Amino acid sequence: MIFNYDDAAGEHAPEAYETLLLDVMEGDATLFMRADQVEAAWKVIMPILDAWEARVPTDFPNYSPNSWGPEDAEALIARDGHAWINLPPNK
Repeated sequence: MIFNYDDAAGEHAPEAYETLLLDVMEGDATLFMRADQVEAAWKVIMPILDAWEARVPTDFPNYSPNSWGPEDAEALIARDGHAWINLPPNK
C-alpha cells in the first residue's frame, strides 16, 4: 500500500515526536505508561530477551543497513507471484 498523508489530507501530519513532545508540555500522560506498568512489561519481556541471547540462531536472515531487507523476504512473497514495491528514499 502506498499512502501519503500530506496528499490525502491536504495538510502536513506532525511527526510522532512532535505529538509526543506536545503531550509532555501539556501534561497529557495518556500515551505514557505508569512505572508499575513498565516494571510488569520488563518482567514479561526479559525472559524472552535472555532466551534469545542464550540461543544464537543459525538461519537468521540478516541484511545490511539501508537495504530493502533479506532476500528471503523477496522469495517468500515471490512464491505467490507477488513482489515488493521499493519506494525511493525520503527527501
